Amino acid sequence: MTQHVVAWDEVEAAAAPGGLVKRRIELPGMSLVTVEVPAGTRGKRHSHDHDQFVQVVSGSGTLETEQGERPFSAGTVFAFPAGTWHLANFDADTVLVETNLAPTG
Repeated sequence: MTQHVVAWDEVEAAAAPGGLVKRRIELPGMSLVTVEVPAGTRGKRHSHDHDQFVQVVSGSGTLETEQGERPFSAGTVFAFPAGTWHLANFDADTVLVETNLAPTG
């Protein structure tokens, strides 16, 4: 049974490449993921087969997409339709919350 209320620190943390730490909550067709990114992390250009929203909770950096480069900080929201390439470089320790939606079709 899915818990209706949970604190992020109650969700199991998983180490990811590059020193990232992720916590994931899933429901059918979607996931919500916190991502802790260390300062100095340089992302690689990538895309997803699903739509994705990303909220910047804390930290800062620069996002690059086909629309150019743009700085981000706490309060910024990214909206990536499926197939949109992007990469981010992080100037400070950063916490993100991703909303990943299952591919439609």
